[in-house]
Amino acid sequence: MPPHTTPHRPLAWLFVAVLALTLSAAARAEKADKDKPMNVEADALRYEDTRQTSVFTGNVVLTKGTIVMRGAKMDVRQDPQGSQFGLLVGTPEKPGFFRQKREGLDEWIEGEGDRIEYDSKAETVLFTGRAVLRRYRGTQLNDESVGSQILYNSLTEVFTVKGGDASRTAANPTGRVRAMLTPIPDAPAANAPAPVPTDPAKLRPSGKITEPRK
Repeated sequence: MPPHTTPHRPLAWLFVAVLALTLSAAARAEKADKDKPMNVEADALRYEDTRQTSVFTGNVVLTKGTIVMRGAKMDVRQDPQGSQFGLLVGTPEKPGFFRQKREGLDEWIEGEGDRIEYDSKAETVLFTGRAVLRRYRGTQLNDESVGSQILYNSLTEVFTVKGGDASRTAANPTGRVRAMLTPIPDAPAANAPAPVPTDPAKLRPSGKITEPRK
């Protein structure tokens, strides 16, 4: 993909937010995704050579390994080192969408936001405005976090959620961070001995009514 000169917005402000939630993940995203080619489909493409930008509009669908991104418009650039960057935007009716498989597990990360910034170099995804991040085990929803901004870092296995006005809804009028976390079930101990089945007690007839006293 051709590079563009649009500066990448700094993300450090996420870590000094008054309302922030940091949760450690159990496994990384697919490691091979970083080196996979980026493929984009859309209704239209505008390429600007002077700015080295590719702007896709209309039913945009991006795939990169297990990564899938969908939205109304997407700006794409690539630096001289081959790292790829994408800025996806949704619509008031339908926010942008992101999905990626987690390494070695039947688990998926899904997210939504008015804006989604993907950085293959830092291996981060930034969701802004109506931000939601979900973790699925197979097809079952396991965790969900809601806020105004969410930074997901698959390299450090951490995501950070910030509350604010952008996350205010009828169900959440305060705009505070909300999270639903499902505990991981305990795995059976690997070295635990299997229980030995026992036969039920058997009644044995006796030929004597009473035993003589000694």
